[in-house]
Amino acid sequence: MVVKKLTIVQLLPELDEGGVEGETIDLAVYLAKNGYRSIVISDGGRLVPLLKESGGIHVHWPYIGEKSIRCLQYVLKLRKFLLEEEVDILHLRSRLPAWVGYFAWKLLPEKQRPCLITTFHGFYSVNSYSCIMTKGERVVAVSETIKKHILENYPVDEKRINLIHGGFDVQEFSPDHVSRKRVDDLRQRWGLSDKNKAVVVLPGRLTQWKGQEVFIDSLAHIKEHDFYALCIGDTNENSSFTKKLRDKIRAHGLEEQVKLVGHCSDMPAALLLADVVVSASSTQPEAFGKVAIEAMAMGKPVIATAHGGVSKQYFRVKRDGLFLHWIRKKWLLPLKKPFQILTGPGSWDRTGCSGLTTISLPTACVKKP
Repeated sequence: MVVKKLTIVQLLPELDEGGVEGETIDLAVYLAKNGYRSIVISDGGRLVPLLKESGGIHVHWPYIGEKSIRCLQYVLKLRKFLLEEEVDILHLRSRLPAWVGYFAWKLLPEKQRPCLITTFHGFYSVNSYSCIMTKGERVVAVSETIKKHILENYPVDEKRINLIHGGFDVQEFSPDHVSRKRVDDLRQRWGLSDKNKAVVVLPGRLTQWKGQEVFIDSLAHIKEHDFYALCIGDTNENSSFTKKLRDKIRAHGLEEQVKLVGHCSDMPAALLLADVVVSASSTQPEAFGKVAIEAMAMGKPVIATAHGGVSKQYFRVKRDGLFLHWIRKKWLLPLKKPFQILTGPGSWDRTGCSGLTTISLPTACVKKP
């Protein structure tokens, strides 16, 4: 007797750079490697090869995340797909595709509908458009902060909400598993010729709410220090904002210190290269704060904005060395003090040990092999 494999479909705009995409590909790869039929529907992106290498299936639907009338063409197409592929679980991860997925799901006979899951990945604007993310039979909240946000703003039965923290692969984000060559390759590619300079890294999409502008303004107040500051994120995705950042770098006279290095496909090596990692979300809080957690796993000190999901992870300074220092949104001048502490004699060893010791505690945040 042939046992039917459980078929799970995840639906989102694209498989490119970002937290939603990262969580989607992590789950898709895990499912494929563990014998499930793992399908992702999107408009494609640089993560598609990783999905296919693991045995997962990518279905390329252009415009699935585009806010236009042609996106609606996929409602009936998805309904047919769900029936033909005998899908067991439909997982909706982004608002516009979620509307498409929900309508397709509702058009199915009730007994033929797959289980419907929606994941609340962020602090979406509170309105009827965003309420689609509460329509799942099960609603996943990626942090306690997001769960609270859902309950405060939407009429959702708390019993339908499942708290599943974002996570990471503990084997991938381990200092012991990153070779020196990988780190040196990044250093050479990014032109970090002076190994005596501290390296400050801010990973994240180049967008206003990720705080690159605030970060650069802050660095202008400590420009007398010897450091490289790297903004890691695709410079082609938002060309107007990229230009704005470059203009700001020039205006502050930071051309030799601040670099927009573009997308990085080896984040464990990038974090190991860093002396300090920054999570600078400004106008909008982080839902979970994956960058901060990954940096801690690599034994790195973190400077982060004290709001949202990040602030729920860790928020104390240990006596044996600064492990994590939380600062307010308006942190132009306050950055100077934590930077001086972090760059003090012997600080790397102390903060690294604290980070590695403490990161083992929140097991809900870690994806174990």
